[in-house]
Amino acid sequence: MRRAVCPGSFDPITNGHLDIIGRASKLYDVVHVAVMINQSKKGLFTVDERIELIREVTADFGNVEVESFHGLLVDFCKQREIPAIVKGLRAVSDFDYELQMAQMNNGLSGVETLFVPTNPTYSFLSSSLVKEVATWGGDVSHLLPPTVHEALVTRLGER
Repeated sequence: MRRAVCPGSFDPITNGHLDIIGRASKLYDVVHVAVMINQSKKGLFTVDERIELIREVTADFGNVEVESFHGLLVDFCKQREIPAIVKGLRAVSDFDYELQMAQMNNGLSGVETLFVPTNPTYSFLSSSLVKEVATWGGDVSHLLPPTVHEALVTRLGER
């Protein structure tokens, strides 16, 4: 069985993330979406909320499993016998950092990293940017799946 992981914080998941996950789901039998737990950061959504949103928006793919992880991604991969990490690259600036991570991960465990160029429609998109624009009342509905947009608007309204 061909398995891969798409890691990230997904706070919240965007159409750009969904594009990469969807493309990976066509190449692999099972795609694990690993939601990173970073205890030093306070996310807009809890890890459990992010997992639930991702499960909702990836359900139609049929081969996506979503769970959290804490620690080294290569340990997550070893525990689940996942030989590949799939990462989207938005710009050349992403490549420098991601290449170093890929080389470190391969050196630590032999896990390969596959880089997928982001759809140009989403080349500027990040969760941080979406949250910032939405906080100031900007329309980000076209950048998020509808259920995620609804959750974002609700959460920002609570603040």
